Amino acid sequence: MARPTVDAQIRVRRHPERASYDTGDIDAILDAGFICHLAVVRDGRPVVIPTLYARDGDRLLVHGSPAAGMFRDAARIADVCVTVTHVDGLVLARSAFSHSINYRSVVIHGTARQITDDGEKTEALGVIVDHVARGQWDTVRRPTPEELRQTDVWSVTWTEASAKVRSGPPKDDEADLDLPIWAGVLPLVTTAGALIPDQFVAPDVAPPDHLLSWSPASSGAGDTSGK
Repeated sequence: MARPTVDAQIRVRRHPERASYDTGDIDAILDAGFICHLAVVRDGRPVVIPTLYARDGDRLLVHGSPAAGMFRDAARIADVCVTVTHVDGLVLARSAFSHSINYRSVVIHGTARQITDDGEKTEALGVIVDHVARGQWDTVRRPTPEELRQTDVWSVTWTEASAKVRSGPPKDDEADLDLPIWAGVLPLVTTAGALIPDQFVAPDVAPPDHLLSWSPASSGAGDTSGK
């Protein structure tokens, strides 16, 4: 299904040269992460919640809790805004004004449908789990009916989406270039530390290979070009 991606509401106005409305660019940024910020207007007030997500083709699967305020209206189809951001580096300039960050971001406007069928919900949870740690779903116990009742999954179909990327060095004014001040980029990278086993893991139970080799790229969660 083709996704409409350009509309007045979603068009990037500040630094439009950094914007992309290309489906491939948007998908790549979504696939490189697993935390989104989901925004709705509830009872006349804006609410934003960080939560897990996974892209499943032309939709986002968003994890939630029935206890969360924005997920209480089970039967309602809600208008939502979803954002995903990756910070790739601190851009340190000679002037305070020219400091920036290198980033990749996506903004999506769409509608959210609560997944209520247990089979569809289980399948969606599998997509989310494997997006966070590819291969994990095949190693764990499946959710029970009671656990499914305690979990919400929403399917977000988007009507508008845009990506925005900044990369590269600082952009100081020419008059500042001779100042005796270091300028450049401090890269920021997400890496995995050593696994910490739970206290109840038996000594003969080894961690699976997919966790030993986890990285943002291998999770399904995985340089791009610039104040």
